[in-house]
Amino acid sequence: MKLTSSALLALSISSLTAMANAEEFIATQLKSGASAQSETKGFVEEQTLGGTTRNWYANELKRRSDRFTYNDHGTRETTPRRINWVQGSILDYKSGFTEGTIGFSTQVAAYNAIALDRDVKDIAGPNNRTLTRSNGDAVGQWSKLGLANISARISNTTLTAGRQNFSSPTIDVIGNRALPSSFQGVALHSEEFNNLSFDAGSFDRVSPRTEQSLSKFRSEYGATGVETDRASVAGLNYQPFKNLKTTLYATHVEDFWNQYYFGAVHDIGDNAVLGLNTNLNYYKTLDTGSKALGNINNDAYSLAFALTHQAHTLSLSFQQIVGDEYFDYLHETNGIYLANSLLSDFNGPNEKSLQLAYSINMAQYGIPGLKFNAYHARGWDIDGTNYKGTAYDVKNMNGETHYEYSVGTSYAVQSGPLKATAIRASYTTHRASKNQSDGNINEFRLVTTIPFNIL
Repeated sequence: MKLTSSALLALSISSLTAMANAEEFIATQLKSGASAQSETKGFVEEQTLGGTTRNWYANELKRRSDRFTYNDHGTRETTPRRINWVQGSILDYKSGFTEGTIGFSTQVAAYNAIALDRDVKDIAGPNNRTLTRSNGDAVGQWSKLGLANISARISNTTLTAGRQNFSSPTIDVIGNRALPSSFQGVALHSEEFNNLSFDAGSFDRVSPRTEQSLSKFRSEYGATGVETDRASVAGLNYQPFKNLKTTLYATHVEDFWNQYYFGAVHDIGDNAVLGLNTNLNYYKTLDTGSKALGNINNDAYSLAFALTHQAHTLSLSFQQIVGDEYFDYLHETNGIYLANSLLSDFNGPNEKSLQLAYSINMAQYGIPGLKFNAYHARGWDIDGTNYKGTAYDVKNMNGETHYEYSVGTSYAVQSGPLKATAIRASYTTHRASKNQSDGNINEFRLVTTIPFNIL
């Protein structure tokens, strides 16, 4: 008997529910005691000024016959290697909230980037790593307002308008470059209940990681470059039991899609002896409006299990896409919470993937802050031959496969003037069949992030 994806999803939800039923139910009620707004100390009294500086280095090498294509002062050239080295800095000012029933605050953050490697062939632009001019030259230094917003708060509910950070399973700040993205619009966050919170947002522009100007939204995998003026999202986070957290969100991207998300995380056991973490993510995507990306009817889910014994964690993740197009999300966002979203997203049409990962926390062995990790992931059954539209380049994908493995380490300084400074290094290899879109590449990254406080 063939187990369908719907049946597997239902079985996963049932398993989580069964585990949760053995625990004590948490009744939802208004938070008792003082609210966040009633405890504010004032606009000036709680102001902060600080930020981070990040040194971001990536060295990529295409393998087999794959090549990067770049613009060298009007001539199209190819190269197997791409090197990007950027210093990104953020100076972030946050005021406190004014006192009273309704409190007001503001946030302004200046973003600055310096290209440390400016060789045209090295950076192989344009890309989303080093900002380049139209002739291929690097922009040596540039700045912008990454954040600029005003917030109003009543009790434990805050409304924010302007350029801001926002986090949800479908629209989320992405911070894997020298500078992060941000969004322009209006957002609401409410925590009036003990185990239930709400979020909503509507945004008309994104501030990209490696651009000075604001941009309209476009999809990550669409091949036609169409854009949209608005993306809106609403959802809730609910914790019915001590060890079970659930998330439900709905997102409307004008003329692209309606996307629905359900997530559940359950923990059981004691990590000092043996703990089990179960993580379920599910997305349903349907076309809407003028269907600028054509017909879309897509299901995507992942189910991950992680066993932890003291310093050691071993995890296994299965992921599947059900649909003849990519599982897609908005460019310059981290709107993909699927477990196997790695260097590759493993999100091809009808793709199945499996990941095995291991990590060790060296704090158990007397070196707090030091961690090592490794994973191997494989994707198969990628098939876009039944795709009827033109927005995605998938019709030549017929039984495509690929795999990826990575080793990495990170260290966070535990004390002293550089406390919380994080250093992360990783080496990743990806290999693919002829028509799988991510191709054949090796990448080494070294990222150092140093936080600082002025006020």
